[in-house]
Amino acid sequence: MPWVADRPCVLLAGGVGGAKLAHGLATHLGDRLTVVVNSADDLERHGLAIWPDHDTVMYTLAGLDDRERGWGLRDETWHVMEGLRALGVDAWFGLGDRDIATHLVRTELLRDGTRPTEAARRLHAALGLVPRVLPMTDDPVRTRVRTDDGWLDFQEYFVHRHQEPTVHEVAFEGAEDARATWEVTSALRAAAAVLVAPSNPIVSIGPILAVPGLAEAVAAARSRGARVVAVSGIVGGRALKGPADKMLSSLGYEASAVGVATILRPLLDGYVLDTQDADSVPAVEGLGISARVLQTVMGGKEDRARLGREVIDFSLSLRSDAVPA
Repeated sequence: MPWVADRPCVLLAGGVGGAKLAHGLATHLGDRLTVVVNSADDLERHGLAIWPDHDTVMYTLAGLDDRERGWGLRDETWHVMEGLRALGVDAWFGLGDRDIATHLVRTELLRDGTRPTEAARRLHAALGLVPRVLPMTDDPVRTRVRTDDGWLDFQEYFVHRHQEPTVHEVAFEGAEDARATWEVTSALRAAAAVLVAPSNPIVSIGPILAVPGLAEAVAAARSRGARVVAVSGIVGGRALKGPADKMLSSLGYEASAVGVATILRPLLDGYVLDTQDADSVPAVEGLGISARVLQTVMGGKEDRARLGREVIDFSLSLRSDAVPA
């Protein structure tokens, strides 16, 4: 089909769901795909700059991801973590030995003054990536959540405390002072479609849209004719991975595919629901969004490639007069 060869697309993504859809899209789009990843989950541990969402996408696109765990590298070893624990260090954030090599290279580049986007591109080149994977900004933004235990850094909540505290509020520290990079804004200007991955809408997609100018850049792409389509990360009322369903409920949203559509509504022309949520199509269309029911649960690469093609076909089939009033 023509779009495979000449239609650039942008995917807004974070986490495992975003990485899987990126992999499926890359099967068809190759270097016409740009993935803009959430960088508000980034952290420093043991003196190393660690980018969880970026690296999950990068390793998945490079074919190196561990599909059992859903994060990190396949066939990993853990000698450094074992050594740290033997020395009395609370090594609660697991880093595999080969994964540490990535963080060492990145940390050295950043300390030498390399922009985060350029540091990312050097890692991509070393791993042979074809699509572009761009941090949402070169400026530091950090997600924090307010719980009954007070304000926590996101990874403290997500990894160290196993997503157990109830989240009452979310903040993106530094977002108001961050700036979108020219690479991200250029990709959005050129996009024929802007896709929103089945990622947590609050803490994966939310930080991207909180960077000043990025939500406006998506809206501008839409006004130029690009279609904006999201894939629900909630299936049958539950998140396939992570705390999105619990977080939606505790923050006052409906923990459903419709709840996600409601949050993203201002951006969207189209929305993809799983077959388990087919009865929610009228509610989504009642929000003024075109709906499409697809099998969104992605197993192996065949599922990913199929969904990637179907999502692109849906987005490019939409016209302004096809979106319900």
